[in-house]
Amino acid sequence: MNGRQLTRLLLVVLALLANAVSARAETVLRVVMNSDLKIIDPIWSGAYVTRDHGYMIYDTLFATDANGEIRPQMVERTEVSSDGLTYAFTLRDGLKWHDGQPVTAEDCVASIQRWATRDAVGQKLMNVTASVTARDAKTIELKLKEPSGLVLPALGKPDVNVPFMMPKRIAETPGNAQITDTVGSGPFIFRRELWRPGQIAVYVRNPDYKPRNEPVSRLAGGKRALVDRIELHAMSDHLQAINALLAGEIDLIEAPPFDLHRLLERDRNIQLMTLSPVGSQNVFRINHLHKPFDNPRIRQALWYAFNQEDFLKAVVGDPARYKVCKMLFICGTTYASEKGTAGLLESNFDKARALLKEAGYDGTPVVLLQSSDLFWQTNLAPVAKRLMEQAGFKVDMQAMTWQSIVIRGANKSPPEAGGWNAYLVSPSAMGLVNPVSNILLNSSCEKALSGWPCDPEMEKLRDLFARETDPAKLKAIAEAAQLRAFEWTPYVHLGEWRLISAARKNVTGFISAGPTVFWNVEKH
Repeated sequence: MNGRQLTRLLLVVLALLANAVSARAETVLRVVMNSDLKIIDPIWSGAYVTRDHGYMIYDTLFATDANGEIRPQMVERTEVSSDGLTYAFTLRDGLKWHDGQPVTAEDCVASIQRWATRDAVGQKLMNVTASVTARDAKTIELKLKEPSGLVLPALGKPDVNVPFMMPKRIAETPGNAQITDTVGSGPFIFRRELWRPGQIAVYVRNPDYKPRNEPVSRLAGGKRALVDRIELHAMSDHLQAINALLAGEIDLIEAPPFDLHRLLERDRNIQLMTLSPVGSQNVFRINHLHKPFDNPRIRQALWYAFNQEDFLKAVVGDPARYKVCKMLFICGTTYASEKGTAGLLESNFDKARALLKEAGYDGTPVVLLQSSDLFWQTNLAPVAKRLMEQAGFKVDMQAMTWQSIVIRGANKSPPEAGGWNAYLVSPSAMGLVNPVSNILLNSSCEKALSGWPCDPEMEKLRDLFARETDPAKLKAIAEAAQLRAFEWTPYVHLGEWRLISAARKNVTGFISAGPTVFWNVEKH
């Protein structure tokens, strides 16, 4: 073998060694989320696993930080006219879509418009918006009809539906149709060809992502992808998932059941943590279209039949991890108020029965849907059934998977024809802190969330809140909305609690953001 051949051989060997080292060095984060990823459009769907999928592959113009402040994310500079009616947002340099194309203002305009067709806050923002256009390739111009304090809170809202930015060609998909193209500009890229619903979803680090220079703060700041690959594994058997975590086969379980925490606490290699700064709120959602809950007096009886403690004990058990809170807009937040709460949610069955009698309740069964597969919801419906029956309701509880409830919840048919009267859900409290962001208060009839409450008075209050900029007046409007909710009953809130996640201790950098996000997470 001559010298030249030897040199070539050495180069080949070195290349092979380099590839082997690179392969061994790849860091893979294996995760079990609260449910399987079946829908990949975070504007069309409000599922939390879909929202968190969105945070991996998309970015936002603005984001909410750890102090609840709205900070720029994709935006470099914001200019507001002296009359407060025109906003100009200039994009940061170097923003690219996953296909290598530059992010443009036209992309963002189309994304805002699509989001606003689906989101309650977006709808309110568009009500006060005269136009949203691309002034040039990097500048988005939003003109208002009248001054409003809603612009930045809307564009920086942290919870479903999040205003994620997408390429124009994708964002032009009608809001009532699901997208299939998952090109974004976020820190991770979705490997759609590897997606197997019911088995696995795969993401890889985006080498072209340009993080902001600031430290990460909740959903704002520098989003740094520090692992090469993230795999979401579908495991419906909670004990199987916990055994896999204990064995090191997976790295994180987002939502291990509370009654299995003892198995995790015994292992020194496991850490338990709360990934939400505000937690969740249990909610009894009501269908206003059909008997018996088409009668507001019958709906009002629920405020006296229920108490929060029974629901919280049934799911969480440990009082240190839940909070009885009659305030509609989440205890400890800006618009929390005790106004109108006296006497409610104390299981005063005599009062509930009297209201049902006055309303002429005729024994029409309440078709109550029970989630059979989400542990934090499975025990809620039986508690509701017991308390309602004690108050004089007749209840037909029907068990099904959460995905089945989501599908059936969109059905406006009468309960006896495949519809429903009520179900229970536990949304993130992040989005429930004021009358506009709280999608459960949306009472705009056909445009409202499933349940379709139709209340011009509530919508007037929500519009006033969207237009107001004076903090003192905002507080008064929120209190009026709370009083109207107690009277009209679009839903009943049943206590606050916090989900506990479990991870291997060699995985660090988790952010208490609300959504489960994976930027800045490292695996050692």
